[in-house]
Amino acid sequence: MPIPDAPPLEKRLFREDVYSTIKDWIVHGELAPLEKIRDADLALQLGVSRTPVREALRRLEDEGLVETKVNAWTRVAGVDASLASRVYPILRVLEPLALEMGFAHLETWDLQQMKVLNQNLEQFLEQGSAKTAALEDTGLHHLWTRRCQNPELLSIIADLKTNHIRLEIHYWQGGKMAVQSVAEHQKIIAALEQQDLKTAKRELEAHWTRALSRWEKR
Repeated sequence: MPIPDAPPLEKRLFREDVYSTIKDWIVHGELAPLEKIRDADLALQLGVSRTPVREALRRLEDEGLVETKVNAWTRVAGVDASLASRVYPILRVLEPLALEMGFAHLETWDLQQMKVLNQNLEQFLEQGSAKTAALEDTGLHHLWTRRCQNPELLSIIADLKTNHIRLEIHYWQGGKMAVQSVAEHQKIIAALEQQDLKTAKRELEAHWTRALSRWEKR
């Protein structure tokens, strides 16, 4: 099993750090979908015992990021259209709601940064840098919702974005979605600049609908 390069972590590493590190490897694709993983290898790489690694893998399995077949294998959960069909419809509802709840608090800086991130997204997609593009896209979506005053809603969205990043990294190899996604983002940003919340919400909802449709047509 190939393990991402990383310096051994300090032996006093807390269980939460082990969990966060392995989760980051999965979310960002260093550990690929369906790749088999062994707790002994991970423990050796992290410089810790197998116990916190096993605990982390159990947590990640509960979150749907790891799959286990008893007495056979443990592997990274797959990324496919069925995952998109579970995640995207929820974000289609919750992101516009968070945008509405934070709309009155949006600042000029937010709008300016949205344009910057959307331009970066287009650039990285054209270069085929799927991982970097996915992180730029996540940052852009965060700007639409960050002014929301409901922490519970933002927490739910953040949890869903874990799999959203994985979906984008997997699908955006080669930058095939650059034109569609960037253009859709531009419409949302333009509506926000015009203080047109109704149109911005409608375009954001449509963006998620089209993104799911693109996944289903792969």
